[in-house]
Amino acid sequence: MTTPLSVIILAAGKGTRMQSAKPKVLQTLAGKSLLGHVLDTCQKLTIDETIIVHGFGGEQVKSEITNQYTQSSITWVAQTEQLGTGHAVKVTLSDLPTSGQSLILYGDVPLVSGQTLAALKTANTDGMSMLTLTVDNPFGLGRIKRDQAGNIEAIVEQKDVSNDEQNIKEINSGIYCVDNALLHKYLPELSNNNAQQEYYLTDIVKMAVADGITIAAIEPEHTFEIEGVNNRQQLASLERTWQRKLVADLQEAGVQFADPTRVDIRGTLTAGQDVFIDVGVVFEGNCTLGDNVYIEAGCVIKNSQLGNACHIKPYCVIDRAEVGAGVDVGPFAHLRPETVLSDNSKVGNFVEIKKSTIGQGSKVNHLSYVGDATVGAGVNIGAGVITCNYDGANKSQTIIEDNAFIGSNASLVAPVTIGETATVAAGSVITKNVDAKALAFGRARQTQKDDFQRPTKK
Repeated sequence: MTTPLSVIILAAGKGTRMQSAKPKVLQTLAGKSLLGHVLDTCQKLTIDETIIVHGFGGEQVKSEITNQYTQSSITWVAQTEQLGTGHAVKVTLSDLPTSGQSLILYGDVPLVSGQTLAALKTANTDGMSMLTLTVDNPFGLGRIKRDQAGNIEAIVEQKDVSNDEQNIKEINSGIYCVDNALLHKYLPELSNNNAQQEYYLTDIVKMAVADGITIAAIEPEHTFEIEGVNNRQQLASLERTWQRKLVADLQEAGVQFADPTRVDIRGTLTAGQDVFIDVGVVFEGNCTLGDNVYIEAGCVIKNSQLGNACHIKPYCVIDRAEVGAGVDVGPFAHLRPETVLSDNSKVGNFVEIKKSTIGQGSKVNHLSYVGDATVGAGVNIGAGVITCNYDGANKSQTIIEDNAFIGSNASLVAPVTIGETATVAAGSVITKNVDAKALAFGRARQTQKDDFQRPTKK
């Protein structure tokens, strides 16, 4: 029988050193809130109950997280006074089951992995396990004191360490897996009889040792998993550390980066083999790249899928679009949401596509706007062409059928259909449907006034 598992996330800190009106746990790392990272990790486990302890800006935290995690059942508990980590966990007792286990996590320690938490739960065989780390410089951190048999017997804070204890390299992360029965037993017994007059969560370790409980300890694979964020410098440092990790994983999967330090992944990026990513590229949300994709400098790609052998030229913005195989895009193109580019199509420089499908082998090469349109296969759309899709109140559709040719600087006033293999003359304003194989003109007859005198400046 699986032991029920709760998660307690401490997220009540104000984060004064952030110098922000936004609560610390809502500061972002890789495009996601610190607390969001913790919740995403918890979703990789089988969790029976999630309890978040909030404080400063609690309503803002609740609102943002509730809107983002609509499928999650979260119990919110207010810590109205900041009286230490022990007190923060203690205020959850009325909502915490008396049986099962709890992971105790922190909303400002965002990068602990699901594998580490699963191992921490597995290690808890006698009532309590904890995450520790061996470091070269433990100054300022709580030391893990062990007895001669190697069992944990205490956590010693920096201000209390003896000369011998200063040499201890194993430190406390503050992350625990504890039987709920022990939390209900120990937390009401915590004392604030100390210099800070706070209730320390670390005191439950001492209580467990006194009860003869063997406390298991595991170490994370990566040091950054236990790094917390207290100021902008630490946030920026952890951001770079995480970006290096994401890039390294992609390199192992066969992705080539022109400069691994000059790319940002703010979400999830999945890539095939022999992908090349130039400098200054930013990925947001969930992005997928096929094999042999080539992305040049300065592009921003959001929640999009790029097919095999796509070539994205410099400074393109691709947002919630689907790009087929062998497609050329850019430079300076903007693919807006619900754009679909079929295989071997081409979108050129300074072209904007919105909520439209461009058919196989079709070309929109220069300085054009295509919105709310369905474009067939083999279509050529000339420079400066626009679909006039908005009348000030409603959006209407433009349909351009296979092998049509739209001359430069034409305006297609929707709703309108251009038939198969039809031709629209350059400079035309088309307000009526064009039959298949027809040539449509929609421009005034050219006139000329000889010896025209331009206006002069008064």
